[in-house]
Amino acid sequence: MSKRVYIFDDNKDILELCTLILEGAGYETRTSSTSNNIIDQVAAFVPDLILMDNWLPDVGGIAATQELKKHPVYQSIPVVYFSANNDIKALAQAAGAESYLPKPFDIDELENKVIELIGR
Repeated sequence: MSKRVYIFDDNKDILELCTLILEGAGYETRTSSTSNNIIDQVAAFVPDLILMDNWLPDVGGIAATQELKKHPVYQSIPVVYFSANNDIKALAQAAGAESYLPKPFDIDELENKVIELIGR
């Protein structure tokens, strides 16, 4: 069974690009342009990894990641925080994410980050 990655980003191009890269590498993906009701969204797919953008409408990436990390069932799912923000490392730490990926990133960086956290 393939590993599952949930991608949260309000940029449609980023969602399409990440889907293309990760599905091409054999992962199953789901995307969302909002992190509202994060627990419900994650519960419906139960990913092995989450890619979380910083700037999301309504509930931002930090609040959504923090909510996830407080949940007894889903807190162990690794989160890769990704953003074009210069303070990406500090934002990822504030959110409680396991890792981070600065935008723009290249295909290899994205794949390597996913492999590093959940394998193939």
